[in-house]
Amino acid sequence: MRHTKHKALQEVLTLDPRKDYERIVYLLACYEFPFDVARSGEMALFRTFAVPGIANLLHHTGEFTHRTQKRYDDTDLILSTIFENGFDTKAGRTAFSRMNKMHGHYIIPNHEMLYVLSTFIYVPIRWMERFGWRPLTEQEKLGLFYYMREAGRRMNIKELPNDYHEFEQFSLDYERDNFAYSGAAHKIADLNIDMFLGWFLPKFLRPLGRPFIYALLDEPMLKSFGFPRPPKIIVDLVTVALKLRAKLVSFLPERKKPLLRSKGSKRSYPLGHKLDEVGTKLS
Repeated sequence: MRHTKHKALQEVLTLDPRKDYERIVYLLACYEFPFDVARSGEMALFRTFAVPGIANLLHHTGEFTHRTQKRYDDTDLILSTIFENGFDTKAGRTAFSRMNKMHGHYIIPNHEMLYVLSTFIYVPIRWMERFGWRPLTEQEKLGLFYYMREAGRRMNIKELPNDYHEFEQFSLDYERDNFAYSGAAHKIADLNIDMFLGWFLPKFLRPLGRPFIYALLDEPMLKSFGFPRPPKIIVDLVTVALKLRAKLVSFLPERKKPLLRSKGSKRSYPLGHKLDEVGTKLS
């Protein structure tokens, strides 16, 4: 199979996740799992909406309710730019500056920032366990942890855990204690699902597609958003389809060139974008 002779994987196995986390995440996002990193990143962001405090702030800003596609594209561009270029490049520093300026415009509790950061570690790891074309190595899991921990430091997040399992337990406990239904969460999740479906379906067919999105959400998320539990047959179909995709991908030739999401065209920026102008326009 493909992964037995994969150059990117062989390189990962030689890397130290405490020091080489930028290279590990670059290989993950741009060579090994570009589709899965993108989809699991969407699920990570989606998961944060289930926290009422986060949902209320996002609803208040209007970014996810009035400019859903642009807010998605801005987040994608900023994160992809950092993944692809590194923390200390000009592009990486500009992306962090834009992100920190936008976050700094609002009062966001440190515990919410910590939780959001944790989702970008553990949601992708769990996604890969279910739907990745191969399992993640320990180097990759720890590399993602150390990468996001350093990103959190550059975002001025305090009390960052030093231990992979400690941070995972924090994330699980936080969800248990804070996930709850809110009108803001329902509205934001509903609009984002409509956006996702709008990429593939005309408006009159989108209600038929909703259960397939619900199938990717666990019970706590469904309750927090006020969404119905999808029929088991649809959950099974979605699971089988994603696992079949993973199996097919495992037989494809290895990627020779990186897939760079920051270079692709975006729906909100059909004529291109300037990184220092991406995101919310702040006074």
